[in-house]
Amino acid sequence: QVQLVESGGGLVQSGGSLRLSCLASGFTFSSYAMSWVRQAPGKEFEWVSDINNGGGSTSYADSVKGRFFISRDNAKNTLYLQMNSLKPEDTAVYYCAKSPWDTGIDFDSWGQGTQVTVSS
Repeated sequence: QVQLVESGGGLVQSGGSLRLSCLASGFTFSSYAMSWVRQAPGKEFEWVSDINNGGGSTSYADSVKGRFFISRDNAKNTLYLQMNSLKPEDTAVYYCAKSPWDTGIDFDSWGQGTQVTVSS
């Protein structure tokens, strides 16, 4: 079955950087678009970024545009999120999510999440 395992979260100071990874298994990773979604304490889920199956098309929420960069390595079945210039408001649990399609923002499977905490 589909498994998505995130890693790379942690505690970082404001202005710092982190790189999240999501190792996928149980499906043909290169066939599906992937996304990062986050949930801050007491808030709703927020879509952060997505990437099409081939990696040639990406999109970002306005709140992270220019600071976060999504990428994927289909040979390694791994999705990444490079997060730079982190702000306290980026504090959240970050989830990777699989799309049922090769492009677009839609989710049919989720990982367990990784905590990112940005101190001021």
